[in-house]
Amino acid sequence: MNPITATATGVRLVIHVQPRASKTEVVGRHGDAIKLRISAPPVDGAANAEVVRFLAEALRIPSRQVHLTHGDTSRRKTVEATGISVADATAALGV
Repeated sequence: MNPITATATGVRLVIHVQPRASKTEVVGRHGDAIKLRISAPPVDGAANAEVVRFLAEALRIPSRQVHLTHGDTSRRKTVEATGISVADATAALGV
């Protein structure tokens, strides 16, 4: 299964998060998800906010166009980004 799928308004990303990393970066694939190392701790939504900020920056879209839809308290998250194609998202994230 591809971790990046098309939606009516953009793309849906399946993410596996590793919090408290030394830096925030895309590592590659983790099964059927994209693995992100996140420098923020999983406390008070800090890791979720960092996921949204990092993805918006990597995809070159405003952070208001990136929404966490599932997995608020889980390492496995589903994120929707509007205004971007699957091809552009795949190229931007390098997966």
